[in-house]
Amino acid sequence: MTMVLSTPTAGQVREAMTALREWQYDAAPMQLHPGDIGWNYRFGTTETAAAIRTWSRDGRILAVGMLDSPTLVRMTVAPDAFQDEDLARRLVGDLSLPERGVLPEGAVSVEAPRGLLLHDLLTEEGWGVDEPWTPLFRDLAEAVEDPGVSLREIGLDQAQDFADVLRSAFNTTKPTRDYRHGMSAAPFFSEARCLGAYDDHGNPAAVVTVWSAGSGRPGLVEPMGVHADHRGRGYGRAITLAGAAALRAMGSSSVRVCTPSANVGGVATYKAAGFTAMPEIADRIRKA
Repeated sequence: MTMVLSTPTAGQVREAMTALREWQYDAAPMQLHPGDIGWNYRFGTTETAAAIRTWSRDGRILAVGMLDSPTLVRMTVAPDAFQDEDLARRLVGDLSLPERGVLPEGAVSVEAPRGLLLHDLLTEEGWGVDEPWTPLFRDLAEAVEDPGVSLREIGLDQAQDFADVLRSAFNTTKPTRDYRHGMSAAPFFSEARCLGAYDDHGNPAAVVTVWSAGSGRPGLVEPMGVHADHRGRGYGRAITLAGAAALRAMGSSSVRVCTPSANVGGVATYKAAGFTAMPEIADRIRKA
């Protein structure tokens, strides 16, 4: 059957996220998670749909990609299609040719999980390897330790707290109250949790959003941040523990996150919260 590349409508994004949910399992390599799309909803429903690409055959979605920026696509494929040659060759063509509507000309990047035939074909086409990232994983079979801080759920009324912490944590002016409101429109957001850690004076010190992929499947941390005024006081570990506990309560089997290996402090924070660092991974890059 013919492989079909599509950009879903706003109402069809749920179908792509449903496929991603089904592809998550504990032994899977680090890959695109439905929570990644959920976090993208901070930019809006229409904007998120425009960033999604699906590859289908005979009506079944075999691959899902998300444009994290105009020059970076994050993607994964169905577990039984990692070595599907027809799919891999179609992906190479669609990722390489600007007229296909995925990536533009010039320098671009592709994030894809280890084990895909796609990687071999990209190497043959001269694609290189970018800077390393560290995936981290924590099993949730056992109860998560008490984070030892004051916690609150970050609802719409606390949207400014969410924005303030992220702006400080990542030294950016982008996060606004609208981020938290936009996220609430994501499919399956009822299975996500946004939490805040507060200091003794009621000031927001750290925030985390965690995304479930359904009971018995790994959840995702995206994003986690600590306000600059509260660094070095254990809030990063505490809010990460709180997020892990929330995922366990929702039935998640494990929790995972990925951060640049150069972010030594971030890697250390996740390890302090009981995460294990896995072998490094890297995006594939095509230079201009």
